[in-house]
Amino acid sequence: MGEGIQFIEIIFFAMVAVFIILRLRSVLGRRTGNEPSRPKTFVHGRTQQDDDDNVVSLPDRQRADAPDEEVDRALGTAADGVREIRTVDPNFRPDEFTSGARTAYDMVLTSFAAGDVDTLRALLDDDVYSNFQRAIADRESRGETLETTLVAVKSGEIVEARAVGRIAEVTVKFVAELVNVTRDKDGEVISGDPRVVQNITDYWTFARDVRSSDPNWKLIATRSEN
Repeated sequence: MGEGIQFIEIIFFAMVAVFIILRLRSVLGRRTGNEPSRPKTFVHGRTQQDDDDNVVSLPDRQRADAPDEEVDRALGTAADGVREIRTVDPNFRPDEFTSGARTAYDMVLTSFAAGDVDTLRALLDDDVYSNFQRAIADRESRGETLETTLVAVKSGEIVEARAVGRIAEVTVKFVAELVNVTRDKDGEVISGDPRVVQNITDYWTFARDVRSSDPNWKLIATRSEN
C-alpha cells in the first residue's frame, strides 16, 4: 500500500515538472518584438548580428590598385605617360612627385633672385643652368638686384609625362602668385612693383635617369604663359 502511494506521488511531481517546463517555454521561447536587440560584434571583417547581416570590409591593408588611383588623378593624357614612367620606375608616385616639384619651384625662383648658383647647379640640367647663370651674371654686371617673393603656389599639377628609354620626363603646370621687383644699383625700382602681386602660369619640365642611383630630378625646360 505504501509503495503504491509513493508511486502516485512520483507521477504527480513528474506531471507538475512537465507543466512548469511547458509554461517556461511558452514565455521564454518566443519573441514578442519588444526584446532588446543584441549588440553587434565584429568577426573577421563582417558585422555579425543575424545570419543575413551584410559583410563589412575592414581596411586592414592597402588596396593593391592604389597606385593606379594616383595615376588616374593626373590630368588628361598625362595619365598614360605616367603609366609609361611606372613601367620603368615602379616607385614613381605622382602625388609625391608634385610635392617635390613645388619645393623645387620655390627653391629655383629664390636661388635665381639671390644669385645662388650652387643651389641652382644641383637643381638644373646643364643647358638650363647655363642660361640661368648667364642671366645672373648679366644682372650683376649692371649692378641690378632681383627681389622675388613667392606669395603662394595655387596649384601644381602634372600635364605631360613620358618615358624615353631610361629617361623619364614630367611637365608640371604651376599657377602661382609672385612679387617680382628689379632694382638698379641705386636701389630704385626699374621693373615690377613691390605692392603688386602677379599671377604667373609656368610650365616646367623635369627629367631623371631612372637607372641612376641619384634619385633627384632636374629641371630641363621652362616656359611661361605670361
